[in-house]
Amino acid sequence: MFSGEYPRNCWYVAGRSEDFDQSLKPLRLFDEEIVFYRKADGTAVALEDACPHRKLPLSKGKIENDRVVCGYHGLTFDGTGTCVAAPTQEGAIPKRARVTSYPLIEKYGFVWIWPGDREKADASDLIDIPNYDNPSWGLTRRGALDIACNYLWITDNLLDPSHVAWVHLTSFAGGGTDNVALEITEGEDRVVVWRWIPDRPAAPYYQQFIGFEGHCDRKQHYECRVPSIAINKSIYTPAGTGGDDDALPATAFVNFSYNFMTPVDADHTLYFWFQHRNALADDEDVSRRMFEGATMAFNEDKEVLEEVHRGMKAPRSPHLNLGLDAGAMRFRKLVETRIASEAK
Repeated sequence: MFSGEYPRNCWYVAGRSEDFDQSLKPLRLFDEEIVFYRKADGTAVALEDACPHRKLPLSKGKIENDRVVCGYHGLTFDGTGTCVAAPTQEGAIPKRARVTSYPLIEKYGFVWIWPGDREKADASDLIDIPNYDNPSWGLTRRGALDIACNYLWITDNLLDPSHVAWVHLTSFAGGGTDNVALEITEGEDRVVVWRWIPDRPAAPYYQQFIGFEGHCDRKQHYECRVPSIAINKSIYTPAGTGGDDDALPATAFVNFSYNFMTPVDADHTLYFWFQHRNALADDEDVSRRMFEGATMAFNEDKEVLEEVHRGMKAPRSPHLNLGLDAGAMRFRKLVETRIASEAK
């Protein structure tokens, strides 16, 4: 349940673009120590954070001419992980003096890392975000949280529409979120848990943003894709007009929450997100309020999930699953299958 194994031949978010500059930034990801920096032209680089001589972290060294110089004896590595200088023995660079270099892509305001077989790294495998560059769609800031729990507890939570009725009373809760039946759709690399909730008041978080009055038809769409990308889609239409995603009225308010979980180790996760809406594109105040509301809600999740992690790691009695956990259990099986396929 708390495995240190993760799908590796896939893209994860290492951080937001603004988190990296022309200084050495050490991060622990996937139980590995990695150092990031940018070259003078802005290109991001990620290297194994350990000099092969005596394993001093390269992040304790310095950058010279886009290369990392170890702070112990000056072994120098370029962005490919190749040792290009050994000052204590000029002209005799050790053949084994190299470090792992990780493929990176920068897109959607994030730096993405591929921790698996670099020969299999394919930019086309990166998630496609429809309408990201559409000026009629609004974007919030990109958020980040450190959560002291296994990343699969977060994906469990993001495949559970029901928890909002208890955890997010002032934001995402609302009539029907506690007991309307859930549907599950499964694909090769994803699981979707969803439901339409007819003729209810909008959730408190959304009441201030939708462009119509009265009761709503509401869709909760909770989707997780391997390795650990969650897409939560909320749709609000005037009561009696919902139920068909492909035939929404012009007044429908649609908001996507894109969530990216990156394992640090079995007990810690980096959590990144942003929101993307089909209305009020240029309204910075709306973007600010949406970001602040989501941040408050995600901190509520953080508090719960850290306690869940502690409780499940050392249970006093056996735990049980409820019907609402079916989607999460299916997604865990997809993750296990991917890990097993990579081990062949």
